[in-house]
Amino acid sequence: MKKLKLVLIGAVVVASMGYALQYGTTTASTVEPDRQEQNQQPEGLDYSKFLHNSRNHARLPCLLCHRRESNSPRPLLPGRSQHTPCAGCHAQQFSNSDSPICIICHTDVKSGALKSFPRLKSFSMKFEHARHVNMEGVSCATCHRPSRGGVALSIPAGFNAHETCYRCHTPRAQSQGRDISSCRTCHQLGGYRRTPEFAPAFRVGFNHARHQKVTCNECHQVRAGMPQRRQVTSPAPLNHHARPGTESCMSCHDGKRAFGGDDFTVCKRCHTGTRWQF
Repeated sequence: MKKLKLVLIGAVVVASMGYALQYGTTTASTVEPDRQEQNQQPEGLDYSKFLHNSRNHARLPCLLCHRRESNSPRPLLPGRSQHTPCAGCHAQQFSNSDSPICIICHTDVKSGALKSFPRLKSFSMKFEHARHVNMEGVSCATCHRPSRGGVALSIPAGFNAHETCYRCHTPRAQSQGRDISSCRTCHQLGGYRRTPEFAPAFRVGFNHARHQKVTCNECHQVRAGMPQRRQVTSPAPLNHHARPGTESCMSCHDGKRAFGGDDFTVCKRCHTGTRWQF
């Protein structure tokens, strides 16, 4: 009787396997999504433009295309070796030298002349002052240099920012067990708006070069978790009408620590030129 049961069970298993092989109900393609199906390109795509935020591109790791073979601040375009990794999905497009996909990188397809690396457009830039300000060997002057004759301080942008950041974010660099060398460490999909170097204080004659004896922390405080443009506070550019308790020019220019206060004989020490304003 037991043998009969085993024979019947074996017959059911074999029949089930045969059905599965014939109709594909339990084949590997149903367990794992078919890669070809994942990479299938819809009809009507404009191959003359590259979009980081497309469904297929957005799921790829940055270092797949932008490999940091050196610490150069200018990233390399992908495809230097037989158009890999791009050709892995776009073999059909790369088989035709007249394909519009070629003009994404090339100014002249026949000579192979390449375009320069594009400016930041489809990616935002994320930077947390609070995470960096207490690091050893890092200070405000690491990133911010005198500009506009010392009036303002520069804010790293473009490839110049890479020159500064890559001092620590070298290829394959690690911090607390995570990779900090990839593009995704600082960039994420989204619009980009550069933080302006202009400040309202410049309209009333403030000049950083004249305040070199004052440390950055005496006027600016770092606030963790705030949006990009609100991470660092600035004093109110007021000396005569500042609200009590508010950090302002009057915090120093009170007639005691520095000139100012109720002494209106020194106005021109701050309000200079023909276009000064209150």
